[in-house]
Amino acid sequence: MVPGADNERFTVAVQTVDGAVVLELAGELDHDTAQPLREALDAAACRGSRLLVDLTGLGFCDSTGLNVLLQSRLTALEAGGSVELAGLRGSVARMFRITGADGVFPVYTDVAQALSGADGPPG
Repeated sequence: MVPGADNERFTVAVQTVDGAVVLELAGELDHDTAQPLREALDAAACRGSRLLVDLTGLGFCDSTGLNVLLQSRLTALEAGGSVELAGLRGSVARMFRITGADGVFPVYTDVAQALSGADGPPG
């Protein structure tokens, strides 16, 4: 677990599952808490890995969080990897939909669907 600026507000748990680096986010992702996510994504993105960001536990994400994810996507693509999202819900899903970011990333219902590869990313 990568501690957040305020452990009660935001955490990032990183693990490797079936060759993918899974980053499980929980809490509130904003300007004050984005650094641990930035560091975790930067470390994995430059290796050309498949990064799967599990947003199921994320209750809030502002433009800073979105920008961290978008920048990591570019870094990963340049290195031959990818950034994919799983578990968009509630206000976080709405923010991604309104900004169009849900069309930039492969988005899965949950981590299990993303790792199964059977259905591919939905719509």
